[in-house]
Amino acid sequence: MPADEIPEAIRETYEEPPTSEPKKRKSLVWKLVGLGAIALVASVGLHFQFALSPVKITVGMEKENAAVEAVEPSASESPSPSVEAVAEEVPENILGHLPYEQASVSALKPVIGNSNVKLRSAAAAKFNAMSDAAWRDGIELVPLSGFRNIEDQEYLFFDVKAQRGQVASQRAEVSAPPGYSEHHTGYAIDIGDRTRPETDVSESFENTETFRWLEANAAYYSFELSFPRDNPQGISYEPWHWRFVGDRHSLETFYKARTTDN
Repeated sequence: MPADEIPEAIRETYEEPPTSEPKKRKSLVWKLVGLGAIALVASVGLHFQFALSPVKITVGMEKENAAVEAVEPSASESPSPSVEAVAEEVPENILGHLPYEQASVSALKPVIGNSNVKLRSAAAAKFNAMSDAAWRDGIELVPLSGFRNIEDQEYLFFDVKAQRGQVASQRAEVSAPPGYSEHHTGYAIDIGDRTRPETDVSESFENTETFRWLEANAAYYSFELSFPRDNPQGISYEPWHWRFVGDRHSLETFYKARTTDN
Protein backbone atom coordinates (compact mmCIF):
# COMPACT_ATOMS: atom_id res chain seq x y z
CA MET A 1 0.00 0.00 0.00
CA PRO A 2 1.41 3.29 -0.95
CA ALA A 3 2.37 5.43 1.94
CA ASP A 4 0.08 8.16 0.94
CA GLU A 5 -2.80 5.71 1.14
CA ILE A 6 -2.19 4.63 4.78
CA PRO A 7 -4.69 6.27 7.05
CA GLU A 8 -3.25 9.02 9.18
CA ALA A 9 -3.85 7.21 12.48
CA ILE A 10 -2.12 3.99 11.33
CA ARG A 11 0.80 5.78 9.70
CA GLU A 12 1.63 7.40 12.98
CA THR A 13 2.16 3.95 14.54
CA TYR A 14 4.76 2.97 11.89
CA GLU A 15 6.56 6.24 11.55
CA GLU A 16 7.91 8.59 14.12
CA PRO A 17 8.06 12.21 13.45
CA PRO A 18 11.13 13.06 11.41
CA THR A 19 12.51 15.20 14.21
CA SER A 20 12.47 12.33 16.84
CA GLU A 21 15.30 10.12 15.33
CA PRO A 22 18.07 12.71 15.57
CA LYS A 23 17.09 13.34 19.17
CA LYS A 24 17.20 9.60 19.94
CA ARG A 25 20.61 9.25 18.30
CA LYS A 26 21.91 12.25 20.20
CA SER A 27 20.59 10.83 23.48
CA LEU A 28 22.18 7.44 22.73
CA VAL A 29 25.56 9.06 22.01
CA TRP A 30 25.56 10.88 25.32
CA LYS A 31 24.62 7.68 27.13
CA LEU A 32 27.56 5.90 25.51
CA VAL A 33 29.87 8.78 26.37
CA GLY A 34 28.69 8.65 29.96
CA LEU A 35 29.23 4.92 30.27
CA GLY A 36 32.69 5.27 28.74
CA ALA A 37 33.62 7.96 31.21
CA ILE A 38 32.46 5.84 34.15
CA ALA A 39 34.42 2.86 32.87
CA LEU A 40 37.51 5.02 32.39
CA VAL A 41 37.29 6.44 35.92
CA ALA A 42 36.81 2.95 37.36
CA SER A 43 39.79 1.64 35.39
CA VAL A 44 42.03 4.49 36.53
CA GLY A 45 40.91 4.06 40.12
CA LEU A 46 41.53 0.32 40.04
CA HIS A 47 44.96 0.80 38.48
CA PHE A 48 45.84 3.44 41.10
CA GLN A 49 44.72 1.10 43.87
CA PHE A 50 46.91 -1.76 42.58
CA ALA A 51 49.82 0.61 42.08
CA LEU A 52 49.64 1.65 45.76
CA SER A 53 49.02 -1.83 47.16
CA PRO A 54 52.65 -3.10 46.85
CA VAL A 55 53.87 0.03 48.61
CA LYS A 56 51.43 -0.51 51.45
CA ILE A 57 52.36 -4.19 51.69
CA THR A 58 56.08 -3.41 51.61
CA VAL A 59 55.78 -0.78 54.31
CA GLY A 60 53.69 -3.14 56.40
CA MET A 61 56.25 -5.94 56.06
CA GLU A 62 59.09 -3.58 56.98
CA LYS A 63 57.28 -2.52 60.13
CA GLU A 64 56.58 -6.13 61.03
CA ASN A 65 60.20 -7.17 60.41
CA ALA A 66 61.45 -4.26 62.50
CA ALA A 67 59.23 -5.38 65.36
CA VAL A 68 60.55 -8.93 65.10
CA GLU A 69 64.18 -7.75 64.97
CA ALA A 70 63.62 -5.74 68.13
CA VAL A 71 62.69 -8.94 69.94
CA GLU A 72 64.99 -11.48 68.26
CA PRO A 73 68.69 -11.13 67.23
CA SER A 74 69.37 -10.97 63.51
CA ALA A 75 70.63 -14.07 61.73
CA SER A 76 74.02 -12.44 61.19
CA GLU A 77 74.62 -12.07 64.91
CA SER A 78 76.25 -15.03 66.63
CA PRO A 79 74.26 -16.22 69.62
CA SER A 80 75.99 -16.18 72.97
CA PRO A 81 77.43 -19.62 73.77
CA SER A 82 75.61 -21.59 76.39
CA VAL A 83 77.19 -22.48 79.70
CA GLU A 84 77.36 -26.11 78.55
CA ALA A 85 79.17 -25.16 75.32
CA VAL A 86 81.73 -23.07 77.19
CA ALA A 87 82.29 -25.86 79.69
CA GLU A 88 82.92 -28.33 76.87
CA GLU A 89 85.63 -26.05 75.39
CA VAL A 90 87.60 -25.96 78.64
CA PRO A 91 90.03 -28.88 78.83
CA GLU A 92 89.89 -31.00 81.96
CA ASN A 93 92.69 -31.16 84.49
CA ILE A 94 93.41 -33.33 87.47
CA LEU A 95 94.93 -31.82 90.61
CA GLY A 96 96.52 -29.05 88.54
CA HIS A 97 97.92 -31.36 85.86
CA LEU A 98 96.88 -30.94 82.24
CA PRO A 99 96.13 -33.78 79.80
CA TYR A 100 98.69 -34.68 77.14
CA GLU A 101 98.69 -37.07 74.19
CA GLN A 102 101.25 -39.83 74.18
CA ALA A 103 103.93 -39.53 71.50
CA SER A 104 104.40 -42.29 68.96
CA VAL A 105 107.40 -44.51 69.68
CA SER A 106 108.46 -44.16 66.04
CA ALA A 107 108.86 -40.38 66.55
CA LEU A 108 111.43 -40.81 69.36
CA LYS A 109 115.23 -40.65 69.25
CA PRO A 110 117.81 -41.39 72.01
CA VAL A 111 119.81 -38.54 73.49
CA ILE A 112 123.50 -38.19 74.26
CA GLY A 113 124.50 -39.46 77.70
CA ASN A 114 121.79 -42.11 78.11
CA SER A 115 120.45 -44.11 75.17
CA ASN A 116 117.50 -45.27 77.27
CA VAL A 117 116.23 -41.68 77.47
CA LYS A 118 114.36 -40.68 74.32
CA LEU A 119 112.70 -37.52 73.03
CA ARG A 120 110.95 -36.55 69.83
CA SER A 121 113.52 -36.13 67.09
CA ALA A 122 113.51 -32.30 67.07
CA ALA A 123 113.81 -32.14 70.86
CA ALA A 124 116.52 -34.83 70.91
CA ALA A 125 118.59 -32.97 68.32
CA LYS A 126 118.41 -29.73 70.32
CA PHE A 127 119.22 -31.48 73.59
CA ASN A 128 122.27 -33.11 72.03
CA ALA A 129 123.46 -29.73 70.75
CA MET A 130 122.89 -28.24 74.20
CA SER A 131 124.75 -31.12 75.84
CA ASP A 132 127.74 -30.58 73.52
CA ALA A 133 127.78 -26.87 74.34
CA ALA A 134 127.65 -27.62 78.09
CA TRP A 135 130.49 -30.11 77.72
CA ARG A 136 132.66 -27.45 76.12
CA ASP A 137 131.97 -25.28 79.17
CA GLY A 138 132.96 -28.09 81.55
CA ILE A 139 129.35 -29.08 82.40
CA GLU A 140 128.02 -32.61 81.91
CA LEU A 141 124.27 -32.82 81.49
CA VAL A 142 122.88 -36.14 82.72
CA PRO A 143 119.59 -37.24 81.09
CA LEU A 144 117.59 -38.93 83.86
CA SER A 145 114.20 -39.43 82.21
CA GLY A 146 112.60 -38.48 78.92
CA PHE A 147 109.57 -40.00 77.25
CA ARG A 148 107.37 -42.07 79.57
CA ASN A 149 104.31 -44.00 78.51
CA ILE A 150 101.10 -44.17 80.49
CA GLU A 151 102.00 -47.52 82.10
CA ASP A 152 105.25 -46.06 83.47
CA GLN A 153 103.34 -43.10 84.85
CA GLU A 154 100.78 -45.35 86.52
CA TYR A 155 103.59 -46.94 88.54
CA LEU A 156 105.15 -43.59 89.45
CA PHE A 157 101.84 -42.17 90.58
CA PHE A 158 99.75 -44.98 92.10
CA ASP A 159 102.36 -47.48 93.27
CA VAL A 160 104.75 -44.92 94.73
CA LYS A 161 101.79 -43.08 96.31
CA ALA A 162 100.81 -46.31 98.07
CA GLN A 163 104.39 -47.07 99.10
CA ARG A 164 104.74 -43.66 100.72
CA GLY A 165 101.25 -43.53 102.20
CA GLN A 166 100.40 -40.35 100.30
CA VAL A 167 96.96 -39.06 99.40
CA ALA A 168 96.36 -38.21 95.74
CA SER A 169 96.75 -34.45 96.23
CA GLN A 170 100.12 -34.95 97.94
CA ARG A 171 101.40 -37.24 95.21
CA ALA A 172 100.17 -34.87 92.49
CA GLU A 173 102.46 -32.15 93.83
CA VAL A 174 105.50 -34.12 92.66
CA SER A 175 104.17 -36.56 90.05
CA ALA A 176 101.45 -36.29 87.43
CA PRO A 177 98.65 -38.84 87.16
CA PRO A 178 98.85 -41.13 84.12
CA GLY A 179 97.70 -39.31 80.99
CA TYR A 180 98.64 -35.95 82.53
CA SER A 181 102.42 -35.95 82.43
CA GLU A 182 104.53 -33.76 80.15
CA HIS A 183 106.78 -36.77 79.72
CA HIS A 184 104.06 -38.40 77.56
CA THR A 185 104.66 -35.75 74.90
CA GLY A 186 108.28 -36.67 74.18
CA TYR A 187 109.27 -33.05 74.75
CA ALA A 188 110.09 -33.15 78.49
CA ILE A 189 113.34 -34.30 80.11
CA ASP A 190 114.68 -34.54 83.66
CA ILE A 191 118.33 -33.45 83.92
CA GLY A 192 120.90 -34.19 86.60
CA ASP A 193 124.46 -33.15 87.52
CA ARG A 194 127.17 -35.80 86.98
CA THR A 195 129.19 -34.57 89.96
CA ARG A 196 126.22 -34.20 92.32
CA PRO A 197 124.02 -37.31 91.91
CA GLU A 198 122.49 -36.76 95.36
CA THR A 199 120.63 -33.75 93.92
CA ASP A 200 118.86 -35.78 91.25
CA VAL A 201 115.11 -35.05 91.12
CA SER A 202 115.44 -32.75 94.12
CA GLU A 203 115.07 -29.04 94.78
CA SER A 204 118.72 -29.03 95.80
CA PHE A 205 119.55 -29.43 92.09
CA GLU A 206 119.16 -25.65 91.83
CA ASN A 207 122.43 -25.32 93.77
CA THR A 208 124.48 -27.19 91.15
CA GLU A 209 126.66 -25.80 88.38
CA THR A 210 124.56 -27.71 85.90
CA PHE A 211 121.37 -25.89 86.90
CA ARG A 212 123.05 -22.51 86.78
CA TRP A 213 124.35 -23.30 83.28
CA LEU A 214 120.86 -24.32 82.16
CA GLU A 215 119.35 -21.12 83.54
CA ALA A 216 121.81 -19.11 81.47
CA ASN A 217 121.83 -21.18 78.26
CA ALA A 218 118.81 -23.49 77.87
CA ALA A 219 116.69 -20.90 76.06
CA TYR A 220 119.25 -20.79 73.24
CA TYR A 221 118.27 -24.41 72.53
CA SER A 222 114.50 -23.86 73.04
CA PHE A 223 114.30 -25.54 76.45
CA GLU A 224 112.52 -23.96 79.40
CA LEU A 225 111.78 -24.85 83.01
CA SER A 226 108.34 -26.45 83.21
CA PHE A 227 107.54 -25.80 86.88
CA PRO A 228 109.31 -22.78 88.34
CA ARG A 229 108.52 -21.55 91.82
CA ASP A 230 104.92 -20.40 92.35
CA ASN A 231 103.81 -21.69 88.95
CA PRO A 232 100.08 -21.19 88.17
CA GLN A 233 99.42 -24.94 88.13
CA GLY A 234 100.38 -25.23 91.78
CA ILE A 235 102.94 -27.95 91.02
CA SER A 236 105.95 -28.21 93.31
CA TYR A 237 109.09 -26.45 92.11
CA GLU A 238 111.07 -28.83 89.87
CA PRO A 239 114.43 -27.34 88.83
CA TRP A 240 115.39 -30.59 87.10
CA HIS A 241 112.34 -30.77 84.78
CA TRP A 242 112.75 -29.02 81.41
CA ARG A 243 110.67 -29.03 78.23
CA PHE A 244 111.32 -28.31 74.57
CA VAL A 245 109.27 -25.55 72.89
CA GLY A 246 111.24 -25.11 69.68
CA ASP A 247 108.67 -25.91 66.97
CA ARG A 248 104.99 -25.33 66.27
CA HIS A 249 103.73 -28.62 67.63
CA SER A 250 105.64 -28.39 70.91
CA LEU A 251 104.55 -24.77 71.38
CA GLU A 252 100.89 -25.63 70.79
CA THR A 253 101.18 -28.64 73.09
CA PHE A 254 102.16 -26.52 76.07
CA TYR A 255 100.72 -23.10 75.32
CA LYS A 256 97.21 -23.56 74.01
CA ALA A 257 94.80 -21.73 76.32
CA ARG A 258 93.88 -24.13 79.08
CA THR A 259 92.56 -23.83 82.59
CA THR A 260 94.23 -25.04 85.74
CA ASP A 261 91.17 -24.59 87.92
CA ASN A 262 90.21 -27.70 89.80
